[in-house]
Parts: sequence; structure tokens; C-alpha cells
Amino acid sequence: MDFQSWVGTRLGRIEATLKAVLPGPDIAPQRLHQAMRYAVLDGGKRVRPLLAFAAGELAHADPERVAYAAAAVELIHAYSLVHDDLPCMDDDVLRRGKPTCHVEFDEPTALLVGDALQSLAFQLVSEYRLAADAEIQLEMIRLLASATGSRGMAGGQAIDLAAVDQALTVPELEFMHIHKTGALIRAAALLGARCGNSLDERELGQLDLFAKSIGLAFQVVDDVLDAESSTATLGKTAGKDAQQNKPTYVSVLGVARSKAFADELRGNAHKALEGFGASAVRLRELADFIVLRKF
Repeated sequence: MDFQSWVGTRLGRIEATLKAVLPGPDIAPQRLHQAMRYAVLDGGKRVRPLLAFAAGELAHADPERVAYAAAAVELIHAYSLVHDDLPCMDDDVLRRGKPTCHVEFDEPTALLVGDALQSLAFQLVSEYRLAADAEIQLEMIRLLASATGSRGMAGGQAIDLAAVDQALTVPELEFMHIHKTGALIRAAALLGARCGNSLDERELGQLDLFAKSIGLAFQVVDDVLDAESSTATLGKTAGKDAQQNKPTYVSVLGVARSKAFADELRGNAHKALEGFGASAVRLRELADFIVLRKF
């Protein structure tokens, strides 16, 4: 199966899983459930679920188990976008090519959507059997919680908000984005792998190194696209970082050096996978997609 066909089948599986686990739009409270489905379904690149599936294949995991782990990560990601777009955060009106959740519904509903999506994510990783061993599944829950909280995504967002109008160094930018963007990308790969049982601790460490590199590369490319692409292409407001005077890789390094840095990180990601051979082909292809994408 070529990469595009593989992506298509995995996108179909994750979309079906998300539709199944989200409360139906006719279940009370209807408006909240409609808004949750609006925020999650029919949009986004689904990079995190794809990483979970690719890592799951590396570890010979049951795809059904991986689908629930991938859905949990995507629910966390969707919640973060809903909250990120609120007026008290980035105050954006467009996400995934349609009005943001608080614009389509209202601010209180959007706040509750984020809260409910986060809760649902943890319900999935505790309700369904995702690993062969209960201790491993507890570790998976801990991993997702850590990636989501103050030492992960939420902490990175706090640093990002505090950095407006500030001049950050490259190490300071890396520290911010390892938390804000990278933590959940790392969690996606490790959760997918933990659904299987064929990787030892050294191999899990190499997978984590891959995910760290590609997670940072994802943000570098995002910064470049925000500077170079149109709103129509991105499906969200282009140039918003510059308008809000946020420090980015482009503002610190410039476009050319940022692109070179992303390619360097892609090389690091590939190197981390050298010991896996052909079983890591999907992870390598995802690394290439993340760095070479145009949206």
C-alpha cells in the first residue's frame, strides 16, 4: 500500500472512531454535544492519530486499540484548539476552514466544549482495554495527562501567552514548543506503541527521540506557513503571529534558516529510526509529510 492509500484508510478509521465515541447531537444537552462534534469532526490533518497508527504498526499493536488511543489524543488536540481560539487567548475566528467554535456557537459553550473533550479523552484511555497489561495502561494514562497539563501542552500555552512582545532566543523558543506542540505529538507516538508489546525500552527511547524531533519540526513548519501561506490554504487566519507580535522561528531565524532547521530536524527523526528497518516506513513518510507539507 502506498503512503496516500495508507493515510486514507487510517483517516477513515479515526473519523469513524471519533463519530462513535462523541455523544450524538440529539443527546441532551444537545447544543453542547453538537458543538463538540462541530469542533472535532470533518477537519484537520489528523497528524497525531496518524503518528499513533504508524507507531502502533511498529509495535505490532491491534489497530482497534490504537484507534481509541489515537481518538483520545485527537480529542485533546481539538480541545486545545477550541480554547486557543477564544477571545481570552488568540481571539481567532477561523479554524479548519470554518468559523471557530465560539463564533459558531458562543464563548461559554466553547469553554465547555474544551472541558468535555478533555474529559472524554481520559474516559477513552481508561474505559477501553488498550494494552495487554494494566500497569502499561496506567502508564499510558499518566503519559497523556503529563502531555496535556502544566508540564506539557497547557504549560507551553502559558509560556506562549507570556512571550507576546518579547524577544526569545532559539533555546527559549524550543523550550516553549517542546511543551506546547511537541508534548502531545510525543504522546501520540508513544501511546500508539504502548498499545503493542514488541518494543523494548531502548526502542521506545528511539521512538521518543523521533517524536521529539518531528514535534519540533511541526512547529517550525507551522511558523513558516503562517508567514508564507494564505488564509485559504491554511484554513485559519494567516499572519496572525506577526499581527500579535508573537516570537516565532521566522521572527528569530528568518524563513530560509527556519526551513533549513526543519529539514535538520527531519534528518534527526530519520536517524532515530535507523534501527527499525522497513517496519518504520510509515513513520519516515510521516516525518517527510510534516516537514514538506504546504498547509
